[in-house]
Amino acid sequence: LVRMKFLQLLSRKPGKLEMLFQIPVCQKQFPYMCLATSACLYSKKKKVNSYDQVDQEKYKNLVYSVTSYKTSAQTPETIFEEDNLLYGPLDKHRPAVKAETKTPKNWVPLINPNKRIPLLNSNSNLPMKIALQKTKMPSVTRILQQTISPQQAFYLERWKERMILELGKDGFAEYTKNLFLQGELFHAALESIFLPEEMATKEQREDVAISGYLSSVQHVLKDISEVKALESAVQHETLQYLGLVDCVAKYRGQLCVIDWKTSEKPKPSLKNTFDNPLQVAAYIGAINHDANYDFQVSCGLIVVSYKNGSPAHPHFMDPDLCSQYWNKWLLRLEEYMDRN
Repeated sequence: LVRMKFLQLLSRKPGKLEMLFQIPVCQKQFPYMCLATSACLYSKKKKVNSYDQVDQEKYKNLVYSVTSYKTSAQTPETIFEEDNLLYGPLDKHRPAVKAETKTPKNWVPLINPNKRIPLLNSNSNLPMKIALQKTKMPSVTRILQQTISPQQAFYLERWKERMILELGKDGFAEYTKNLFLQGELFHAALESIFLPEEMATKEQREDVAISGYLSSVQHVLKDISEVKALESAVQHETLQYLGLVDCVAKYRGQLCVIDWKTSEKPKPSLKNTFDNPLQVAAYIGAINHDANYDFQVSCGLIVVSYKNGSPAHPHFMDPDLCSQYWNKWLLRLEEYMDRN
């Protein structure tokens, strides 16, 4: 009977087929279940895909920096940039900010008020060149290295680890050796430029390895005159530290302690030079309190030259800026003395 009813309904018009589910087949009505697709349940607000909110340009730069770092040597500067892309700008560490506003316990002025400057110096046309003597006094370089901030120490160590992974231990040792050698050759070549021809030695000649660095500083050399010291030792007789200053000369008419730096990466601003401004300020203070020098200096200049020959970046430090870095240097010196 059921089959006959079903066949009768199928023989009717197609439009009436849906009545199959409405007409009782037997005296008792069969229970039925209503089925629904998942689309019917999506009445709630669709979840937002977090990937739609990604800054595509920033993500592209991040991927490029991560995938391409092995094609060129990493430096602490490039690691800073990479971390900026990964995590955004770093918040300033509050204790470090407080340390910068501190006043040194043993404050000594940058300019020596007791130093007498002669009116005329007959040997002013010959640059001073005092050899560095071995003493118990710490050097400026050693003091800065041993009081480096934890943040800078972290990035320098990470740079070293990456370079060793890329070049191997022997390769990294060779890389650093070549950097020091190029620095020595570069300073020797600059010295031969500033010294009279009869005083320059034969070893102080241009080398292919430093030709790019020399080309880089040509526009800066035009602004330098009246060289008073070259690769000369200085010591602060009151604060008891010493160093070897690259050059003391006039830059655009102002007497400066000049520090020559080499770099494979651009350093367009003073903050890119890390502790170099403190080093220059330390040398300025030492010269002003060293009886071997019959002059005083109030300005500084950091010249960053580039291996590819692109124009060097000269970072001039006026007297106010030098005074600021002098105070920071005194705090680092104080920290070193407390540790030792």
